Amino acid sequence: MKKVVVGISGGVDSSVAAILLKKQGYDVIGLFMRNWDSSINNDYLGNPNIDHNICPQEEDYNDAVKVCEKIGIPLYRVDFVKEYWDYVFTYFLDELKKGRTPNPDLMCNKYIKFDMFAKEAIKLGADFIATGHYAKTKNGKLYKAIDTNKDQTYFLGQVSSKQLQNVLFPLGDLIKPEVRKIAREYDLITANKKDSTGICFIGERNFAKFLDNYLPNTSGDIVNIETNEVVGMHYGLMHYTIGQRRGLNIGGNNDKLFVVGKDLSKNILLVALGENNEYLYSDMAIIDNVNFISELKPSACHAKFRYRQKDNDVTVEYHDDYMIVKYPQKIKAVTPGQACVLYLNDECLGSGIIKEVYKNGEKITYL
Repeated sequence: MKKVVVGISGGVDSSVAAILLKKQGYDVIGLFMRNWDSSINNDYLGNPNIDHNICPQEEDYNDAVKVCEKIGIPLYRVDFVKEYWDYVFTYFLDELKKGRTPNPDLMCNKYIKFDMFAKEAIKLGADFIATGHYAKTKNGKLYKAIDTNKDQTYFLGQVSSKQLQNVLFPLGDLIKPEVRKIAREYDLITANKKDSTGICFIGERNFAKFLDNYLPNTSGDIVNIETNEVVGMHYGLMHYTIGQRRGLNIGGNNDKLFVVGKDLSKNILLVALGENNEYLYSDMAIIDNVNFISELKPSACHAKFRYRQKDNDVTVEYHDDYMIVKYPQKIKAVTPGQACVLYLNDECLGSGIIKEVYKNGEKITYL
């Protein structure tokens, strides 16, 4: 009997992944990862339904224990707090300092879930590892899940083909309502538990207050890039991303202003009127930190520049350590620090990190 170590998070997806693997005849072991010390900066969003005598991470672990007891599999626990800090959270902070918009989930998958976790699973005798990701894999290749709304290949684009060789994604052929139905059939405590949000493994917090513990919070002017008028004050450039409208707190007729850029040297947040203003659009990007999962390198394919974004037609020029991705139809809010993930039909070819953005042959300097 083949042994599978499943990453049990205390959520419904990993719970059902374990059930499905057990039904398929695998010897299933659960492994819970502790990647953040939740006693540090305990500033979770106020919620009367949360017992603040126990942090949400410990609640997740307790739920994981109950799930594994219910379905009859052992559960182990491993501590990756230092590794998460070194490989994920430090990267996250460094990118914010540069004025970019990082996605820590990509690095968490690359360095923690499909590296550190996999090594721990081998110690437990695993033939395979599995997670509750909505994705598919075969022979080290990565494919989109059936549930296009939940597909998570965008977050897996930095994982290597080698890392995917002995990985199972049991939820790849299911849609979310089916997953919850299975959980209810097994009367799992996670059946109706809401999906996790917030920073990977850190959870739902007052984000601004949380980041203030790590990065200096320097307020400055919000300036309309079209009129050069000061329209408000921001509370730290790290708290804003390209295309953002909500949370600017500038009121009046300015509620239709969108973030279009940042001037780090002057500590200015740049905005412009309307969600389709010209400052939000670009037609080319330079992509570094490139990771190819597939051996395919087509000159024409599709790309996502944000999670749940539609597939965009692009052309790609491949270089030794970077790519040039062109999209002459123009795309909104292509943002440095975010991922550019390439697809050919349902296959995820790989990804890179957006370094520079261009329009009409000129670098957009305010990004």
